[in-house]
This record gives sequence, structure tokens and C-alpha cells, in this order.
Amino acid sequence: MVTIMINAFIIFLMYFPQFQKNEFLELVDNFFIILFLVEAIVKLQEMTFKGYFSSRWNQFDFLIVAFSLPALLPHGDAPLILLLRLFRLIRLVRFFKFVPHLASILEGLGRAVKASIFVILVLFLLNFMLALFTCHFYREAAPQYFGNPLTSCYSIFQMFTVEGWNEIPTAIIESEYGPKSNFFIGLTRFYFVIVVLIGGIFGMSLANAIFVDEMTIDNTRELEEKIDRLQEQIVELKDLIKSNK
Repeated sequence: MVTIMINAFIIFLMYFPQFQKNEFLELVDNFFIILFLVEAIVKLQEMTFKGYFSSRWNQFDFLIVAFSLPALLPHGDAPLILLLRLFRLIRLVRFFKFVPHLASILEGLGRAVKASIFVILVLFLLNFMLALFTCHFYREAAPQYFGNPLTSCYSIFQMFTVEGWNEIPTAIIESEYGPKSNFFIGLTRFYFVIVVLIGGIFGMSLANAIFVDEMTIDNTRELEEKIDRLQEQIVELKDLIKSNK
């Protein structure tokens, strides 16, 4: 694990402009590739082919090593090779196996995603409708936010996250194509307040609440089981007291 962290730090350094094409860092980086390759070969010899590849972590490591080997060849600044260098950072995923109760966390995460799908779908449809509606009325006043449906979708989603909720309507009002009368200025502000309230405060909060509830449902079930066992013990104790009278 220490070697993985050191290798990740070396790659981190190599992306600073002053350390790009640094021969020493590239040499150290190549050393780690060879080191991981030797590790894989030694494990294959000791565990046999079948035993080695029976482990998911070993399969993962071998895949990373295989994709790292082209970096040892003369390549200059080939984009694919540089991308494979970044690919090696995925090794840091191995630290996840030290997370306590990882299986329970992943199971809860799966439940949370399934339970949140409906709310996410509703938010997506709401985003789609509001984006088209806003694009129709404000694309000339604020083309940088609502110039086309895709840009409009992103801007509406940005407002769902309560980001730019004030800057966007201000840009519309100050535009030469924006509303001129106080009534339409107030209506524009009111419209974007509704967008933030429906999508941002209510919609995103509901999605977060469902997600968190499903993630913590294991603890709730465990507590309910303890209460049920306690109630059963109380009933048994009452029956025992009655029988002794």
C-alpha cells in the first residue's frame, strides 16, 4: 500500500508544469511499473495461475499492470500513454477494502440509488420542461445561460443546486433584451424563485432525504429487531410472573 501511495504522489508531481518531462520522476515512475510487474509475476508463481486469478483484487492489479506496460516504451508525449499513467491511479481504490463494513455500505448505497431513481427521474423531467420554457422566454436576454436547450438544462440544474440563483435573473434584467417594466421584472424574479424552491429546496432535499434514509435503514432495522426481542422478553417475563402466582 505504501508503494501505491508513493507512486500516486510521483504521478501527482509529474503534472506540475515545472516537473513535466522530468527525467528523474519518469525514471522513478517506470521503476514502480517494473516493481508491480515483478510482484504480479512472483504471485503467479507462488499461487499458480488459477489461484492468482481467483482473487478479484489480483485480477484488478493484473489489469492495471498490463495497461501500464506501454509506458516503458519510448513514446514522447503520446496522449494514450499519458492517459494510461492516470489509469494507474485507480490502484488507490484498493484502500476501500480497509473501510469498516464495506459490504454493508455498498448494499445500502445500492438500495439508496434504487429508491432515489423515481425522484431523480421526476427532477430530470422537471429540469427538461423548465429548461425549454426558460429558453423560449429568455434566450435573447441571457444567451450565455439559455441560448439553447442544452445550455438551458445546465443553467436550470445549476439553480436546482442553489448556484447562481441571484446572478442569473440579474443578468436577464440588466440585459438590453430583458424585461423593462417593473411588473415583468418582478415576474422574472418570482419565476426564478419558484424554480429554486421547487427544484432546489424541495426536489433536491427530497432526493437527499430518501438517499440518506435508505443508507441508514440497516441501523433502523437493527434497532427494531432489538426492540422486538425486548418486547418478547417482557412478555415471557410477564407470563413467568403470572405462572408463579
